Amino acid sequence: MKRFLSRLITAPLAALLLAGCVHRAPTPPLAQAKTDRGYYFHTHERPNNSADTLFILCFSGGGTRAAALSYGVLEELRRTALARGGMTNRLLDEVDAISAVSGGSFTAAAYALYGDGIFGSLESSFLKKNIQTQLVWRTLNPFRWGKLMARTYGRSDLAADLYDETLFHGATFADLAKKPGAFVIINATDVSTGARFSYTQYQFDLLCADLAPLRISSAVAASSAVPGLLSAVTLNNYAGTFETDLAESVRTAATRGDGIEPRARFHFAEMASYLDRTNQPFIHLVDGGVSDNLGIRALLDGIYAAESYPSVSKLYDLSQIDKVAIVVVNAFSKPDTGWAKREVSPGTLTLAVEAATIPMDRYSYETAELLKEQIERWKTRQLHEQGANGKPRKEVRFYPVVIGFSSITDPAERRFFMNQPTTFFLPDEAVDRIRNVGGRLLRESPLFQSFVTDLRSSPPPRKSRDSAAAPP
Repeated sequence: MKRFLSRLITAPLAALLLAGCVHRAPTPPLAQAKTDRGYYFHTHERPNNSADTLFILCFSGGGTRAAALSYGVLEELRRTALARGGMTNRLLDEVDAISAVSGGSFTAAAYALYGDGIFGSLESSFLKKNIQTQLVWRTLNPFRWGKLMARTYGRSDLAADLYDETLFHGATFADLAKKPGAFVIINATDVSTGARFSYTQYQFDLLCADLAPLRISSAVAASSAVPGLLSAVTLNNYAGTFETDLAESVRTAATRGDGIEPRARFHFAEMASYLDRTNQPFIHLVDGGVSDNLGIRALLDGIYAAESYPSVSKLYDLSQIDKVAIVVVNAFSKPDTGWAKREVSPGTLTLAVEAATIPMDRYSYETAELLKEQIERWKTRQLHEQGANGKPRKEVRFYPVVIGFSSITDPAERRFFMNQPTTFFLPDEAVDRIRNVGGRLLRESPLFQSFVTDLRSSPPPRKSRDSAAAPP
């Protein structure tokens, strides 16, 4: 008992003494951009994948609820077989990219790293673990106070360590670049500008920083760092160390007087801000849902850039594409808090969390509508465009699919899902039901079924290549 009391007293004192010795690891600088390697979409290998189809998934935020719903969608895509030209592959193999935010980024990053290894193991390693309680206990552990009291180490760094031990096991973006399959974009928000920030080497080239050695867990921690509950994740900016074609294109597009669509100009201006190392030597990142809780903005920004300034997207060859499918997995819920029935207002902490999440949810509806508008613009434009030979360009078919709990027709069932909280722990039964409904909602989408039918009647994919993956 005396030994226990002695440790209880001395631990906080030791933590205080060690606080000045703990620092975050600085972002590794990059000596020169090399666009033929690194974590880029245009170099990422995607075997078993059709050249004429662009298939993108967008995973929303929403804690374990979002991670489970996204997982259910991946399971359904895995079950959906495509038999063409004597070859059989899964619809999951056709996924080119996944843009993910917050809770959805856990599932996306784990799938990118482990491939089929996550099926049957993600539940036990993450979805059905009480990550939230583990994080709270680590924060309360006096032996960790030394780190938390350091000026450059915060609660999100502690969370990144937990995610690494639980799910990612030291894996970095260099490891991710070697894994064939869907290219995953983990999105966070720059608190200085409110801009979306993506963990890709394209984004890091603007900072003259090297993404490869960074832990995947750190990116996921940034993407899910809810303001007020978790601290920002900080990156170093080395812009100006070397010049790239991308930086020059961004700088030119941000200052052009005409020919740039307003939304694209705004996006270019946000990107150009990172080129000013003097006034922005550090990047502080929080939950990606603050700027886009559906993961759609990465896609929309790329569209605006390509339309207004094609040289920015010259590395992408989409000339063969005739089918574009976008599946948005929206884990939006609206628990019945009963606040409107009580005179006493919610507590300060509750209000702080709600103030951060309510705008995310309301903004998500506008973002989804914006995607639909953009697709209609695509359809209109392609009727008037000509190919390189002067003939009408090949028609591109679009399949924008949005799935979410609000489309569930049974009132009692819908109420159950809409009342699931945004936490990093849910009962096992809730996880199972959310996972199962994700697959069901995708199957029930007429537009999704149309995409599957059209894909089955198209030519087989490029040559297949097997890849092994270790489970988490």
